[in-house]
This record gives sequence, C-alpha cells and structure tokens, in this order.
Amino acid sequence: MPDLVLSHAVVLDPRTGDLTDDRHVVVEGGRIKDVAARPPGGGAKQLLDVRGRIVMPGLCDGHVHVTAVTPDFALLRRWSPTYVAARAAGVLRGMLQRGFTTVRDAGGADWGLARALEEGHLEGPRLLYCGHAISQTGGHGDMRGPGEDAEEPSCVHGLGRVVDGVPAVRAACRDEVRKGATHLKLMVSGGVASPTDPITNTQFAAEEIRAAVEEAEAADVYVTAHAYTGRAVTRAVACGVRGIEHGNLLDEATLQLMKNHGAFLIPTLSVVHAIVREGIEAGFPAALREKMLTIFETGTRVVELAHRVGVKLVYGTDLLGSMHRHQLDEFAIRGEVLKPLEVIRSATVTAAELFRMEGEIGTVTPGARADLLVVDGNPLEDLGVLRDPGRHLAVIVQNGVVRKNALP
Repeated sequence: MPDLVLSHAVVLDPRTGDLTDDRHVVVEGGRIKDVAARPPGGGAKQLLDVRGRIVMPGLCDGHVHVTAVTPDFALLRRWSPTYVAARAAGVLRGMLQRGFTTVRDAGGADWGLARALEEGHLEGPRLLYCGHAISQTGGHGDMRGPGEDAEEPSCVHGLGRVVDGVPAVRAACRDEVRKGATHLKLMVSGGVASPTDPITNTQFAAEEIRAAVEEAEAADVYVTAHAYTGRAVTRAVACGVRGIEHGNLLDEATLQLMKNHGAFLIPTLSVVHAIVREGIEAGFPAALREKMLTIFETGTRVVELAHRVGVKLVYGTDLLGSMHRHQLDEFAIRGEVLKPLEVIRSATVTAAELFRMEGEIGTVTPGARADLLVVDGNPLEDLGVLRDPGRHLAVIVQNGVVRKNALP
C-alpha cells in the first residue's frame, strides 16, 4: 500500500509545459513511485483527491540566506549563534509554506541547520549550503568598516570568511567541504551589503579563483560566485566558475561567454526591489542603500538579454530579515520580460540542474523525490497563482510528507 496518492491530478511538466489530465501520483518511501492513468489497487495510507487541480514540482530558490535574520551583516556577526538559529527557524518555515521545498544557501547556513531539517527538528525546505562564502580582505565578505582593524570572526551565522593567497583559499575551501558544503561560493566583485568595496571592483587574483575551482572539482562540488560586472564575471567563468550570482551589470558579450562555458546565472531581483522600497525600515544600513540604486534599473534588462542569448537562468531571491516575505515577488519581476513557463523552469528543472539533482527534484516523474505542490489555477497562464499561496496553494508535499492540506 503506497504512503500517499494524489488522485485525479492535472500534472505539469515544467520542462515541456505539458499538462496531463486525470493522473494519480503515487508516493512511497518519500519518492514518486508512479504517475498513473489509473489509481493503484488496494488504496493508500493517505489519499488526497485533488479534483482536477494542477500538481507541479516543489519550488527551488537558488540564492537564499536563511541565517540573515537581519539585513545588517555587521550586526549579525555579533549575535549569538543559538539566537540566530532560533530566528532562522521562522525564515525556513515561511519558505516551505510559500512552496519552496529545496533552497540553496549562499552564505551563513551550516551542517547543523541542514541536519535539523533533515531529521525533522525544524520545519522547512531541503537545505543545500556553502557554509561561509569565501572573500578576500576588503571584499564582499569582509564586514569591517574602514576604521576597524580587528580580525573578522568566523562564526557560523556570519556571511563569510576572509582569506588571502592561494594556500589560504585552498585551506578555506577544504574546510567548508569538510563541513559538508554542497557547493563553494567566492566573492569575485564588490557588493552592496559590504562597506568598503565598490561594486565595480574585481576580487581575488585569477590564481586564487582557479585554486578554489580545483578544490571544488577534487571534492566533486562546484564553485558559484558573487559578481555584478562583465569584467568580474569574465574572469570567474574563464577560471571555471559554474554559477554567477546577481549579474545585474552584465553585457551581451559576457552572457555569450557564459553560455559557451555552460555557466548558470542566478539573478536576484527581488532583493533589489525590496531594499529600495523598504530596506532602511527593515534595518539595512542607509549608507549602503545608495549602492543598491546603482544596480536597480539594470537587472530586468539583463534577465531578458540572458534568456535571449540562451544562458541558463535559475530562480534566486537573496532576501534579508523581514524582507524574506517577498520571496515570491521574483515571479512577478521576471514575469515582466519572460513567459510564465520560463520562470517556472528557473525554479524547478533548471535549478535542479545547477544543484546537480536532475531527476531528483524539479519534476513529477517516477523516481524523483516527492516534493509536490497542488495549486488552484494555472500558473502557465498567470504567475499570480504562485504568488498567493494563501489563496492558491492547496497542498504542499515534501519528501512524501504532507506539510499543508487546505483541500476543501
């Protein structure tokens, strides 16, 4: 007897956009056993008749900071790890209730949070993590102001760790791998939330970037990089970096280079909009908001251009503090220039490819993990269906466990 059956479902294939009527999604042992034209004989331990609603894969967010419970990273590094973890529990729960069943943390989360989620001590999405993002002195992971000389603490809830030189980069990469990192993250350009680095600068020497890529390849993981400009991205991709976070200032030539190398772009437009709109009220340092304004106008254009060039796009948000509640806004922002199916792919099958979890997540097919959403309405016609989970998200299944059931 299967653990769960979602009966009379219309199944969405995000790769093709096909909708298949009247299917029965059979779940056993946390995985999809069958997507059948007929219900299984003998019933099921739990049977949900979805009555013609759409069943689709759980969503993926490729760039989150679940421990960023405040947008002030200089303040965050002084807080107790247990306090941060307690507040992160609410961030994680909110993500799952929005339909995100897998998220990739880009700095701050660790083995403990991932393990607590896996064992059911916390409620939230599956958590992939890099541990600390790796930064040079004065880079995007260095939160010291120009008047501070003290060494950066390396607490788990801080954004990153500061290292310089090839041997130190190798040691940092090996240490994050030792702690279970599913990917490594480098800061290779200036950033918004760091106080001393202009967005337009490049960070790390090429030999340092290549050393990180070598260490990732040796450990069978990959490197993703924080970068905004074509100059920074060109250096990173040429050195073997697989993912580019943000990329708000990219040009067509750089995007073509990314396509040629098979690199992924993870834009994070919702955080830009949120910080410009309410960042100061949420605790984002006012002095840094001016940096955000320099990339505000360009992000949507880059997404449209990247899609036209053929770069693989992954859904990402990068939200902080109370602004995590805007996680679904990315659908609306990208939907201004992309078709709904293209945005849905970025949060399902393309994200799975970046995560190296093809066939595991992002699909409703036999053998995949049973991460499933039942929605009222058709997101292929209206992305607003995904943006209003209180109204349209009827069922959430994660790893075969029903996390929400609002069926009438």
